[in-house]
Amino acid sequence: MKHIHEDYLRSAMFGLQDGLVSTTGVVVGISTGVADKSIIILASLVAVSVEATSMAAGQYSSEKAVHQMDKIGKHNDSLALGAAIMFIAYFLAGMVPIIPTILFPQSQGRIIAIVAALIGLFVVGYIKGHIVESKPLRSATELLVIGGIATTIGLIVGHFLRV
Repeated sequence: MKHIHEDYLRSAMFGLQDGLVSTTGVVVGISTGVADKSIIILASLVAVSVEATSMAAGQYSSEKAVHQMDKIGKHNDSLALGAAIMFIAYFLAGMVPIIPTILFPQSQGRIIAIVAALIGLFVVGYIKGHIVESKPLRSATELLVIGGIATTIGLIVGHFLRV
């Protein structure tokens, strides 16, 4: 796996991880605090779309700064491709908790969304650990814990700020 450009790997891993973590927190928080399923779906789709776009823009501008600081020409990755990878990874990962919310009744959808996202984080962490040749199970567990904490925060905030 040494042929994967490190900047593209970083974009993909960051997008997948953050898309799963952030969107799951938003989806379960909103679905805990709001009874209207159409509001939950609307807010979730708006959030994942805006966040994916913001992450892609952030990827582009931060990587551009790195390129501008690089006086020896070490960084030769495409800024646009890195941003596109970030957008696609974030958006697709964000759909993992949204799809169960759309397809199932609210209480079931929330549980399926949480389980699907946590499984997704575990898989992403395992794959990352395998690619970088560094303890795949530990990497998977780390992402699972991060996702669990963010999901718990979303549930707590949604519970206490119900509308």
